[in-house]
Amino acid sequence: MFKTKSLLLAATLIGSVAMGQQRSVTVFTTAANTKLRLSESATLHFSPARQPLETEPFVLVDASAPFQSILGIGGALTDASAETFAKLPKDKQQQLLTAYYSLGTGIGYTLARTNIQSCDFSSGSYSYVSDNDAALKTFSVAHDERYKIPLIKQAMAAAGGKLKLFVSPWSPPAFMKDNNSVTGGGKLKPEFAQAWANFYVKFIKTYEAKGIPVWGLSVQNEPMAKQKWESCIYTAEDERDFIKNFLGPTLAKSGLGDKKLIAWDHNRDLIYQRASTILEDPAAAKYVWGIGFHWYETWTGGPMQFNNVALTHQAFPGTNLIFTEGCKEKFSFDSLQAWSLGERYGYSMINDFNDGATAWTDWNILLDEKGGPNHVGNFCFAPVHADTRTGQLIYTNAFYYIGHFSKFVRPGARRIASSSNRAQLQTTAFVNKDGSIVVIVMNTTDERMPYQLIMKGQSAASESLPHSIATLIIKK
Repeated sequence: MFKTKSLLLAATLIGSVAMGQQRSVTVFTTAANTKLRLSESATLHFSPARQPLETEPFVLVDASAPFQSILGIGGALTDASAETFAKLPKDKQQQLLTAYYSLGTGIGYTLARTNIQSCDFSSGSYSYVSDNDAALKTFSVAHDERYKIPLIKQAMAAAGGKLKLFVSPWSPPAFMKDNNSVTGGGKLKPEFAQAWANFYVKFIKTYEAKGIPVWGLSVQNEPMAKQKWESCIYTAEDERDFIKNFLGPTLAKSGLGDKKLIAWDHNRDLIYQRASTILEDPAAAKYVWGIGFHWYETWTGGPMQFNNVALTHQAFPGTNLIFTEGCKEKFSFDSLQAWSLGERYGYSMINDFNDGATAWTDWNILLDEKGGPNHVGNFCFAPVHADTRTGQLIYTNAFYYIGHFSKFVRPGARRIASSSNRAQLQTTAFVNKDGSIVVIVMNTTDERMPYQLIMKGQSAASESLPHSIATLIIKK
């Protein structure tokens, strides 16, 4: 039904442009070496287009070619974000919440993630149960009630009461693992598989009893990473069997079968191998809503492996793809204004959406002036940092780059065809449920690039500034 409605809205818009009605395009820009930060920068007007020449740069948009629908865009509400948030003055706390979650004056986040038990971005390792309590009689989220739960509730309120939250474990309790530690990888002991499946149910129901609805969950954060922080190894076969024999049935029997179960939750490099192993088994696949992925395959210095995302989407078009985590590692306070921070987000988001992703989730929404807190020294960048020494907030350009998507591409939007004839102009496009068309154009070069925005026989002259991202809004 939504697809039909979207096509009708798009057809109405395209038809009115083709018949010569004057449609304006509002442009919002963020650009290096300017004061433009998600700033309204131009108004364009369509006129009849001629056949473009190969020598003329253009961006072509076709709303009659719809692809996947968009669930939402957001970031993670971790222990580190919550602890840093608690150190801010009240006015700065409200400023941050408005900046992220208000659609009118902020960037309109609609999606969130949080950790089940501790992760690297916690001040220390902790568990919700006492040692050897496989029956979960001691289960308690009292640890989260100090910082994390209050932040999640405030974020939900700032988002208007609607914030899709998914949850991810970094490790089962130490006694459930063969290395008897939450860190250093290790594997879930077979005899604790049911107890661990029960743990997810216990967590979700406890959070929901405290007024925090849980939309979905992933099986395991980074299941092929042996880390000095909380981690647990699952081969593809391990994860498949845990889903079909324990986690999936347990969620269903507990009345949580509607929760969106996300497999993999690791890098693009092995996404197809993991997806094919799980989804080619009908007994496992029936429980899986989507495949999650991160961007850290670039740690070797190679390019982001978007082709693997596209291949997975092509092979399993009925399964959702969701970007579940990404951040710039190796924090340096002196690099907070590096323009490359935002460009990495723009590059990833354009390509991930073009390759079939239905949702996109950043890592920590907020970190301190050290890139933490983090109990193993794995300090990283966030779109916003708090200098807890002064109580000030520092917005990196990554915040604005993400905002070029999250503020204008709303839940229920559908990606549409968008093509550029210049490598310097990277682009993606969407049609929202209200019929408005959103075109995003990014330029990571030092070159100013004039171009034509072309849509169904009409064109509008525009210009892409050096090291910029622009969102062009065509109203119905």
